[in-house]
Amino acid sequence: MAPNERDVVQREIRIAARPETVFSFLVDPARMVRWMGVAADLDPRPGGLYRVSINPRDAARGSYLELAPHRRVVFTWGWEGEASPVPPGSSTVEISLVPDGDGTIVRLRHLGLPVDQREQHTEGWGHYLARLAIAAEGRDPGPDPWAAPAA
Repeated sequence: MAPNERDVVQREIRIAARPETVFSFLVDPARMVRWMGVAADLDPRPGGLYRVSINPRDAARGSYLELAPHRRVVFTWGWEGEASPVPPGSSTVEISLVPDGDGTIVRLRHLGLPVDQREQHTEGWGHYLARLAIAAEGRDPGPDPWAAPAA
């Protein structure tokens, strides 16, 4: 059964970079941490590990489900920690890259989140997609204010 569209976190952004450039920021650990996280352990193949430490305390973990070079990345997602309302692998993130002239439309869909987590993840993906755009366009997004753990 397909998820109800209102139950899906959706974000879209246009990035002034080609799809192959944007794709590299989704699968290369060194490029990933330029826009999201302080460390990344990525094995970009179906079944491979997806793990990004957002800050020294919080890490998102899942596994890659689908990779279509320069077009699409799908991975499971959740937060490490016993009390996490979104355990590792319990939700799915789909990222599509659509060529748009000299740029790319990035469409992100996050499925399977509990209702009380959707607003927080909508804000989070907005924050990180804006940083992705800056990094993929060859600029420096600067230090991530979310890289320090919450008190």
